[in-house]
Amino acid sequence: MEGREEIKGSKPTFPLSFWEVTMAFTVVMGFVLGLGGVYLTMPASDYSFLKLPRSLEDLHILRDHLEIYTSDYTLQVLVGYCAVYIFMQTFMIPGTVFMSLLAGALFGVLKGVALVVITATAGASSCYFLSKLVGRPLVISLWPDKLSFFQAQVISIPCSVAQRRESLLNYMLFLRLTPTLPNTFINVASPIVDVPYHIFFMATFIGLIPAAFLTVRAGIALGELQSVGDLYDFNSIATLFLIGVVSVTPTLMSKPKL
Repeated sequence: MEGREEIKGSKPTFPLSFWEVTMAFTVVMGFVLGLGGVYLTMPASDYSFLKLPRSLEDLHILRDHLEIYTSDYTLQVLVGYCAVYIFMQTFMIPGTVFMSLLAGALFGVLKGVALVVITATAGASSCYFLSKLVGRPLVISLWPDKLSFFQAQVISIPCSVAQRRESLLNYMLFLRLTPTLPNTFINVASPIVDVPYHIFFMATFIGLIPAAFLTVRAGIALGELQSVGDLYDFNSIATLFLIGVVSVTPTLMSKPKL
């Protein structure tokens, strides 16, 4: 009877405590108020077209309308773009690839890549620190297998301070450059497996540049895209993997032989 009662009573519990939910809610409200402030600074107009793009069709509509405002209200568009991108990255909202395409369509390659890399790094950093506060139970609940794999890889890196710093940076660069683990998972899991922030920051900032370049460049010829899958052809994927393998080679060579 005792065993049955124990099994019957072991219901899945919500992974976050009241304090953690309060902290997360506070951060959400901070972003909502910030986005609201950006919206209020925009000139009076019809903004019914403003919504997070979920398809190329949505993106075309958003691009066509924002092109009019970008030349006259560049600062407001930039601030709004950055706020939305960071918000999406922080709370793991899908669709940042469309935001990267939009950067290319509105600002060109050089400015677009700089904008995407800076905002993506800021958003990833925001997600990192939010996860440091409340992320552990969520990651353990949502991605237990990926977390175990990631933690095992980080633990296996050489233990001396100098070796660990260099090898961990190389490994994190590899993860950013290749689809070995999703970027969203890397953002929330890194503080949980004790990846130092300065290494996380450098790997994110540098590692996002190649993919950002490919996406932003595609955004310039937005009308030629038939689907998001057209962004990464075989040559693009192969190039990213090659850069990733080169970045992780020192880490593999430095691991102690058994």
